Amino acid sequence: MSGGIARGRLAEERKAWRKNHPHGFVARPETLTDGSVNLMVWNCHIPGKQGTEWEGGFYPLTLHFSEDYPSKPPKCKFPPGFFHPNVYPSGTVCLSILNEDSGWRPAITVKQILVGIQDLLDTPNPADPAQTDGYQLYMQDKEEYKKRVRQQAKMYPALL
Repeated sequence: MSGGIARGRLAEERKAWRKNHPHGFVARPETLTDGSVNLMVWNCHIPGKQGTEWEGGFYPLTLHFSEDYPSKPPKCKFPPGFFHPNVYPSGTVCLSILNEDSGWRPAITVKQILVGIQDLLDTPNPADPAQTDGYQLYMQDKEEYKKRVRQQAKMYPALL
């Protein structure tokens, strides 16, 4: 029965997103080969904030929802190898609001998740590192870190 709850909530989230979402963001459920929609997987893009090293990038992110949503948070993944102190080598995002044991609350919406991840891009949490390379550069060589971020932004150009 919880699967019905998850899908119902995600259908409502989709309606709310279509009516009002942050400028430049994209979030839509996966379309299957038969043309049907899979509400349990959303393909998203997060724009880099203006005035930051992330500006100009349009970062792909996939949200994987379980049948236990909204009791449990979705898994949020950038492409494997994404450069950021709080993104695991697999691409999985490490963020308190996505941790079911600490910051997750069922009232958190897709919009809040995506805006939270956009904020995390420019303000990493050094207390919760997920990858060695990004963490060490962020802590030891800010200029080299910024250079890597700008290079990555070029790998994900805005589609506009």
